[in-house]
Amino acid sequence: QLQLVESGGGLVQPGGSLRLSCAASGFTLDYNTIGWFRQAPGKEREGVSCMNLRGGRTNYANSVKGRFTISRDATKNTVYLQMNKMKPEDTAVYYCATSRMIQFIPIQGCPEYDFWGQGTQVTVSS
Repeated sequence: QLQLVESGGGLVQPGGSLRLSCAASGFTLDYNTIGWFRQAPGKEREGVSCMNLRGGRTNYANSVKGRFTISRDATKNTVYLQMNKMKPEDTAVYYCATSRMIQFIPIQGCPEYDFWGQGTQVTVSS
């Protein structure tokens, strides 16, 4: 069964850190791209970060630049989102997504993916 499974969400205080994981099963994260998105209640989905799995080029939303880092462990078939200096406005459900048809991320922003994980809740609050 083809799946993307996110984990690592939870409650964190402002200024704290979390690392989200996105594990792929049933296929290899190799030749395409992958991204992290988030959606807060009452807001539109936002592309947080995405990367080319070959070459490693990355894009970040302005709201997270300098605080979040996307990375990949090919041996574990997993992509990560390291989130530092977190803010209450980072509170959202975070999703990872990919597509077998998209091999490169655009100059800016993240592609419209068609294969999504189930999401993991991140809450930043004191």
